[in-house]
Amino acid sequence: MTADTPTTVSATDLRSLMSRWATGVAVVTAHEGSTDAGMTVNALISVSLNPPSLLISLTRDADTTPVVERSGTFAVSFLAADQRALSERFARAVPSEEKFSGVPLHRGRTGAALLDACLGTVECRVVSTTLAFDHALFLGEVIGLELGPDRTPLIFHHSGYAEPDPNGGLRLPPPRR
Repeated sequence: MTADTPTTVSATDLRSLMSRWATGVAVVTAHEGSTDAGMTVNALISVSLNPPSLLISLTRDADTTPVVERSGTFAVSFLAADQRALSERFARAVPSEEKFSGVPLHRGRTGAALLDACLGTVECRVVSTTLAFDHALFLGEVIGLELGPDRTPLIFHHSGYAEPDPNGGLRLPPPRR
């Protein structure tokens, strides 16, 4: 088999494998004019410390993607274990007004919504965009950072959320059968 051999991997198989990889959960937000947009993500990486930068991966058909493209900025709020409801809220395909309604937040220097009581937030200026299949990859230089309380992170694994245990650890969801 060579690198030129067509793939026979199904989306279902890849999703099944990736569900075994535990990830943190964050909400990406963007602001343009009077428009706020936001969505739950677990596809983000720290790229560099010099300059500080992050890469986020957003589906091209998400309502947040064009706001990031037009504004040239995005923010990331890293969720704590007790913020599962925020993750679920921003994962829904509902109008932005509904996602943000009643959510405690403050505005960053780009105008993007920064969710309160998170582990921390960053604001980024987009320095490059790469279209990759059904996603857009945004490389952002960090232009603002806020550290929140140092708490247990929200973790996603096996298509479910880890639950805090009484000893301060986390219980991962069991494999789906």
